[in-house]
Amino acid sequence: MTMSAQQAARTAPGTLEETQVRAMFDRIAGIYDRLNSVMTAGLHHEWRRRAADLSAAGHGDRVLDVATGTGDLAIELASRGCDVVGCDFSEQMLTLSRAKAPQLRFDQANAMSLPYDDASFDAATVGFGARNFSDLGRGLAEMTRVVRPGGRVVVLEMTTPRRPPLSTFFGVWFDRVVPVLGRLAGNPDAYSYLPNSVKRFPGPDGLAQLMWDAGLRDVHYLLTAGGIIAIHTGEVAL
Repeated sequence: MTMSAQQAARTAPGTLEETQVRAMFDRIAGIYDRLNSVMTAGLHHEWRRRAADLSAAGHGDRVLDVATGTGDLAIELASRGCDVVGCDFSEQMLTLSRAKAPQLRFDQANAMSLPYDDASFDAATVGFGARNFSDLGRGLAEMTRVVRPGGRVVVLEMTTPRRPPLSTFFGVWFDRVVPVLGRLAGNPDAYSYLPNSVKRFPGPDGLAQLMWDAGLRDVHYLLTAGGIIAIHTGEVAL
């Protein structure tokens, strides 16, 4: 019997089903912030600031941060006077985000079916979480649905550089160094999954097309950090 494409995806090396991804993030929640700092040399905070800038959200705007993790992007948006709601499907991540910013609202929610009304936010963001969506198109469509017409959706994500020497360094770092860090931290599966999730994620043009397909217009992206980081923006159609 021929295996379906969906079944093949589930059994491909480095892939996990949604329930497994949630369990993995619950396990690594305690070291997630340290992992980000090691993997990005501490630059992830600056990239989140750029994403917040590109959201065009300011004082009094209601913003949803999807796959908020430990809440860093939500906190950055709140520092600008935004009324922020962060959501994530990992309860352990949310425990940390609530401890870090008890003044903010953090909900447990799945990006595939956001529990918010249509057009109820002025903007929506996701920082380093879109690659973990079990269905990227559906997740983008959900983010689009909950943002008012004219509001922005922002996707901050790692992408694979195509040109040496950075592409060579990137490959060595993610294929060799990150898995070693995972073994040292006692989570080898997680640190095999994370590099593979970056490799599977669409390139900048592919993601821009998916955002357009989700109903966003005026889609643009900014590449930074030598092409390792892409920040996409799109506006909900009027």
